[in-house]
Amino acid sequence: MKFFQRLGRSLMLPVAVLPVAAILSGIGYWIQMTAGANVASAFFGAAGGALLDNMALLFAVGVAIGMADRPDGTSALAGLVSWLTVTTLLKPETVQVLTGAADLGDVDAAFGKVQNVFVGIICGLIGAWAYNRFKNTKLPDWLSFFSGKRSVAIVSAGISLILAIVLFFVWPLVFGGLVTFGEWIVTLGPVGAGIYGMLNRLLIPFGLHHALNSVFWFDVAGINDLGNFLEGANGDGVYGVTGQYMTGFFPVMMFGLPGAALAMYVTAKSSRKKVVAGILLSASIASFFVGVTEPLEFSFLFLAPWLYALHALFMGISLTISALLPVRMGFGFSGGFIDLVLGWVNPLAQNPWLIPVMGVGWFLVYFFVFRFMILRFRLKTPGREDDVDALEPGSSDAGTRGTASGAVPTGDSKYASIASGFIAGLGGVENITSLDNCATRLRLEVADTSKVDDAALRRAGAAGTMKPGGRSVQVVYGLNVQFVKDAMEDLMAGREVAVAESIAAPATVAVQTLARTVVRLRQPISGRVVPLAEIPDPMFADGTMGPGVGIDPTGDTVVAPAAGTVTTLFPSGHAIGLTLADGVELLIHVGIDTVELKGEGFRPLVAQGAQVKAGDELVIFDPNRIRAAGLSVITPVIVVSDENAVIEFV
Repeated sequence: MKFFQRLGRSLMLPVAVLPVAAILSGIGYWIQMTAGANVASAFFGAAGGALLDNMALLFAVGVAIGMADRPDGTSALAGLVSWLTVTTLLKPETVQVLTGAADLGDVDAAFGKVQNVFVGIICGLIGAWAYNRFKNTKLPDWLSFFSGKRSVAIVSAGISLILAIVLFFVWPLVFGGLVTFGEWIVTLGPVGAGIYGMLNRLLIPFGLHHALNSVFWFDVAGINDLGNFLEGANGDGVYGVTGQYMTGFFPVMMFGLPGAALAMYVTAKSSRKKVVAGILLSASIASFFVGVTEPLEFSFLFLAPWLYALHALFMGISLTISALLPVRMGFGFSGGFIDLVLGWVNPLAQNPWLIPVMGVGWFLVYFFVFRFMILRFRLKTPGREDDVDALEPGSSDAGTRGTASGAVPTGDSKYASIASGFIAGLGGVENITSLDNCATRLRLEVADTSKVDDAALRRAGAAGTMKPGGRSVQVVYGLNVQFVKDAMEDLMAGREVAVAESIAAPATVAVQTLARTVVRLRQPISGRVVPLAEIPDPMFADGTMGPGVGIDPTGDTVVAPAAGTVTTLFPSGHAIGLTLADGVELLIHVGIDTVELKGEGFRPLVAQGAQVKAGDELVIFDPNRIRAAGLSVITPVIVVSDENAVIEFV
């Protein structure tokens, strides 16, 4: 499942640019239909088509970038090489030569549809795999020029040759089979229209919907629903019949999918709403006005495939209902507002006013059903992904985030020095396969755990290390761990960072003294206070994280134990770092391993950087949700700035 979530996130990069392209194409189409072909229509149509017509290519590049371990452009090039190799070998002109066909028209029509999203995704995956597997390959000296990243595109091209050979034989069979199946569906009347609508959506990810569309919209089987509608009274269309294979798309594209977008927005984590709002809003506009639905559909297709299956079913039901009702409408571009307005006065349009009425119903159906499904089954729609708040060990996406949030400026030698020491202690750059952080720890995957030097990591500034199992390693640093991780990413990516000659001690590790500092605080959560030894996490229990206590809570609200500044607050709300007015740094970690909940059951009430006073509410959490996940609710309260401190609640 994690693979498909990563794939879904990879697609968001190209998907984000499609709504604007769709709107530009729609404007061009509208100008052409109302004022005839002119310079303006050609300009807008070409501008939008530049991206829409190359959607599959964008997906090939986007997937290659998103699925790579540490994308740096080489993976994108490999995805592009794969795409060019496959589509050039399978384009009709090449196939004509390969098969010895006398005329281009003798080439199987399937090869005219090979540049589709499905092939684009496969090519992107090939490019990413070739990058992940061969970016560090060392060849003999006489081939050393092609070592490392230079070998990636070559390997990608080689694999793509094999893919092209397979598709040469398989693609025509699949495409032809769908055409034959579509011709049979025609005999089923309104039910057949519904089956067609459902399959149309299910086949979009594979690019196979074109085969079915050719049966119902064009003249392959004598239906020509689209062509007859556009010809109006001058064609062979029949009032009350023509348009039955297009009408049902309008209510879903114009109203249903925007309702789904609203459901995804309201169920997104509060910290991610602003991020997903832009994509969902622009995609909804494209779906409503132009009928270009891919930006919305691909936003949840791989993240929540069951929702997409439900969407396909709804589309089928919409086409069935529309075919049964006295309502007919057609389009020239797609089932959006522009086509609805242009087709309103078409002689073959029947009761077009029913389409907005049905649309309101579909908006409500999509909104409430999607919202229920997302919350009930915790589906990972945009803004709810596993790696939004704290990526799991093994995720490769950490390397793509750069220094977007709180990055260490170039030349900040303190964190660069620590990062350099950590990299060395972890066995070098080549041994680190994944890097991320939670509130106080680096969470990594390494190729070989035997190369991890615990002593070297401690000398570099680590408070401790853990090896949970497999290839996972956790390095405990403190509340400023984000800066260390960012500096490590800079060094691993080869970006210039000034590294001090000597490694500075981390701010969260205090110099040992014999004197004990009593830190008097208000208890941040109501409940029973327990000693560190009773906390079911060795990093807390043995004091590695610092001195403090645990609280077995009876309440559900974390309050500020003293006046200070919120210096660290994960959007998931499971951990809060505070710097008090006297300089003491505190960590309040609600529950144990609650980072695994990805924010479920937590509601942050303050923002990072906020000034708070004693008693101000910081986070509301659901203890039952934590227990239901099999996790402990015991909450450590730790002093991370003074290892000789003692906490006393007053």
